[in-house]
Amino acid sequence: MSNKDKNEWGSNLSFLLAMIGSAVGLGNIWRYPYVLYANGGGAFYIPYIVAILLMGVPFLILEYGVGYNYKSSFAKALTKINSRCEYLGWFLPVAVFMILIYYSTILGWDGIYVILSFFKGWGSNPDLYFSTTLLQSSDSMTGFLTFIPLIAIAMLVGWLIVWYISHKDLEAGLGRVSKLLVPLLFIIMIIIVVFSLTLPGASIGLAELFSPDWSLLGDFKIWMAAFGQIIFSLSLGMSIAFTYASYAKKDTDLVTNTISIAFANCLFENFAALGVFSILGYMSLQSGNAVSELVTQGTGLVFVAYPTVFNVLGDWAYILGPLFFFTVYLAGLTSILSTIEPLSFSIQNKFAMSRHKTMTILCIIGACISMIYATAFGANFLGVVDTFINQIAILIGVVAECIVFAWIFNAEKLIKFLNYRSKSLKLNKWWLVIVKYILPIFVSIIWIGGMVDVINNGAADQLILTFVVAAILLVTTLIFTILPPKSDEWYKTDDRI
Repeated sequence: MSNKDKNEWGSNLSFLLAMIGSAVGLGNIWRYPYVLYANGGGAFYIPYIVAILLMGVPFLILEYGVGYNYKSSFAKALTKINSRCEYLGWFLPVAVFMILIYYSTILGWDGIYVILSFFKGWGSNPDLYFSTTLLQSSDSMTGFLTFIPLIAIAMLVGWLIVWYISHKDLEAGLGRVSKLLVPLLFIIMIIIVVFSLTLPGASIGLAELFSPDWSLLGDFKIWMAAFGQIIFSLSLGMSIAFTYASYAKKDTDLVTNTISIAFANCLFENFAALGVFSILGYMSLQSGNAVSELVTQGTGLVFVAYPTVFNVLGDWAYILGPLFFFTVYLAGLTSILSTIEPLSFSIQNKFAMSRHKTMTILCIIGACISMIYATAFGANFLGVVDTFINQIAILIGVVAECIVFAWIFNAEKLIKFLNYRSKSLKLNKWWLVIVKYILPIFVSIIWIGGMVDVINNGAADQLILTFVVAAILLVTTLIFTILPPKSDEWYKTDDRI
């Protein structure tokens, strides 16, 4: 079997489920319910649907189309489009690899909670346990000097799983695992949500969630929140969709797959929101506090709010708790597996390395770097890196991809090819207008908002760390760009469309 064959999906189902697994992640469970609640409840669905149709689906189609055309890594394809674009070709895979490194931390935290959930090991005060006992959280950068072995071990277990799956040939590893984990993820989430809907007070939470505040539709922020959510949720501009499409077989219906992936992702996060707010309604009934005082996002929801519920849920908690944290682990794992692919494939292409060797080296390097998060300042540093990557670096990538793919590559030549294989939506000139003009403008506005937010709200030490992270990203990207290729095929990619 050739190296090319090893980097190809065994079937369209493998491609579809792997991409759904990439899209369905921690953000669907802990970020989206809060975004929906905080941005007008039911009214949020209007900008949300507009964002899916105007940005999510059109941009994914663009990434899939160009990725399939070159059947190569992101860095190699951009070098082929224009040699001056090679820096961007490495910038995004490196940025996504940085996401993988801190994502492994959250995966490690959740792995610990999978074990704790069998006996409610977080005690009577989940907030205190999470921030003080487990994370030993420190607001000072001297916290980098306090190493937390338990978190490190949990993270290393996650890295071993990622390596074991990723270092195998594509179909034998990622393809086979996606066929198992993605359906299992949906099944367990259905069980959790159905159970949550039966809890006393569930209707209180759902009423809070879906009560529409139509006045917010005139607020520019709700529209930016919707577009930001779709970028975050569908992993737009991260070179993941591009890389996965480059592994696709020649008869793949990319347009129909795009619609299926967007639908599955949106279905999962909205279904998860039902469970989250049903549980928050139950908490409200039991505690006497309003839902607005309980709702939170991020780690606070997963590692504080849910354990609080399980503490008062009785014997059912010993079933629902492990199920929930195992679901979060699966969601994190299916996403984290996708974030190593863009950089790995680019390295394989430029430096003529095998998939096995590349994945092994990247996992070792990533695991070593990730130990910085297994410190008392790790959680705070994670927040800094996450904000920079998602609000600044990735948004730059989305805008740049639109320009390179839609203008320099010329997206118009994709239309005939994509329409020929599409059994559903047919593309027309409006798609070109969206990817050439509307998308770059909207995402640029979001990027400016993200920059302003980082500058205005970041403390001095946070801004310093942000500049350090930015410097690491830029220098690492430069190194990969200037290193001479060891593969004779690096400059020989041919257009297929």
